[in-house]
Amino acid sequence: MTAAEAARAPRPASEDAFQRLMALCADDLERVNALIADRMASEHAPRIPEVTRHLVEAGGKRLRPLLTLAAARLCGCKGDAHVKLAATVEFIHTATLLHDDVVDESAQRRGRPTANLLWDNKSSVLTGDYLFARAFQLMVETDNLRVLGILSDAAATIAEGEVMQLATAGNLATGEAAYLRMIHGKTAALFAAATEVGAVIAGEPEPRIDALRDYGRTLGMAFQIVDDLLDYGGAAASMGKDVGDDFREGKVTLPVLLAWEAGDAEARAFWRRVIEKRDQREPDLAEALARMTETGALAETERRARTYCAEARDALAAFPPSPAREALDGIAEFVVARLS
Repeated sequence: MTAAEAARAPRPASEDAFQRLMALCADDLERVNALIADRMASEHAPRIPEVTRHLVEAGGKRLRPLLTLAAARLCGCKGDAHVKLAATVEFIHTATLLHDDVVDESAQRRGRPTANLLWDNKSSVLTGDYLFARAFQLMVETDNLRVLGILSDAAATIAEGEVMQLATAGNLATGEAAYLRMIHGKTAALFAAATEVGAVIAGEPEPRIDALRDYGRTLGMAFQIVDDLLDYGGAAASMGKDVGDDFREGKVTLPVLLAWEAGDAEARAFWRRVIEKRDQREPDLAEALARMTETGALAETERRARTYCAEARDALAAFPPSPAREALDGIAEFVVARLS
């Protein structure tokens, strides 16, 4: 296919959904990007913008701040507070990525070398701390104590979720309930906060605030479950990492848990060796994938993700039809369509 033919080829419906969200929020997103560029600057520590720019420019979709912008638009928000909150959400997310890459000893993020690899762990951690501080400055500038509480609670929950992930690594006794608490902390809490503050800053009544928080929470749960599933079947180029990273790190994700629970004695011996003891050999990733397929763990993981997305779409029923509601509805489909 030539480049011209590729340009004319129809995009997947999921990509269309994301493009609709981008188009809906284009003007506000431009303001968010300008604000991010301004606030990640440092007069006295040039390494801070260097490290931050490396990650910010690595091609992230800006999904979380887009959710804040779309939620605010759905609620008819006026002024510019939603722009500051969207930048806040992105700063919190970027800070956690910098810290995560240090904790996980990652070498690649979004197809590029990680900041900790190019600079060092200290620079990554301290730059992440700086971005957290910038995020709190932006929150305060909105002069809304409730959004400050929502986003500061989310920041604490994210840190708690990351610690939970450390504690569950290599522990097959983790259980699904603990796994769900962990992914709520590390991922869904920020999604929920991103959409909730859009409603709060617009002065919406409590039922609609609750609805947008539920939308973000269930969307975030689906997003992380899909990410965990993609580690055993996604394309490395589209994920920005190597397939099997979670497996090699001994992370106990839903596909592993379901395969472990459904496995016989031989299967459980395999999972203990590769996950708990981290005694992994060349063919083990392929064997893990085969065992997940045989037990239905992959199919069940996908079903769980689709159930969460359906719940997210249901939450939008609290709002009348509009382009913003349609865009948010489409993003729920976009999240699971990454599996196709």
